[in-house]
Amino acid sequence: MTAPLIEIDKVHKSFGGVHAVEDVSLQLHPGEVLAVLGHNGAGKSTLMKMLAGAYPIDSGEVRVAGDVAKIASPADSQALGIETIYQTLALADNLDAVSNLFLGRELLTRFGLLDDDRMEQAARETFQRLNPNFKNIRVPVRSLSGGQRQVVAISRALYFKARVLIMDEPCAALGPEETRMVHELVRRLKADGVGIFLITHDMPDVFGLSDRLAVMKNGKLVGCYRTADVTEDEVLAMIIGGKPVARVAQWRAG
Repeated sequence: MTAPLIEIDKVHKSFGGVHAVEDVSLQLHPGEVLAVLGHNGAGKSTLMKMLAGAYPIDSGEVRVAGDVAKIASPADSQALGIETIYQTLALADNLDAVSNLFLGRELLTRFGLLDDDRMEQAARETFQRLNPNFKNIRVPVRSLSGGQRQVVAISRALYFKARVLIMDEPCAALGPEETRMVHELVRRLKADGVGIFLITHDMPDVFGLSDRLAVMKNGKLVGCYRTADVTEDEVLAMIIGGKPVARVAQWRAG
């Protein structure tokens, strides 16, 4: 097993008297998809928001490439190579794909002007890497399909050298063909060594994409298993009942 990209070590987060995340430890390795599962309120979104810099960590550590990481803001998270792709994708519908790729991080000429030619060339190369058939990059993204919008969101993370992606329900509300496209994108990212935290309720996504899965309930980690070692019924039982699978050894680091 390669050295972890990210190690989450005994992290805690409370809101008032509510323990949203309690003593959770996980690891993510290069080229791995780790599905993080649980009902609404289980703590999975809070855990990922701490990694993304949206919430401060109350206690515990996050290590990136072995070094303790200080994540006090989304900018800190991005500087560490962690990018988040939310379910809403956070795209500006009135702008085209190129403008969305560089939104807030535009390339400038030496005179301080927008370098449109360099941004378009870089965008085309990045989009081609993920989907060679994506050509209509100069139309407002509101007119793109759900799968194409995912290409834009993922390309933005890739261009800015993401080593870790947090993907929140990437196939929600997509049709079969667009879902197939997103699955192919995830496989390409895996092949490039990108580590992915996959937040989803969709079991076909879990069993079609993830190498391991972690189930949370009431802020605590129920268990972490290789996906191939458990069944869908066992995963659902963990989500609902909050008890680990007795017949299978949990995954352990090292």
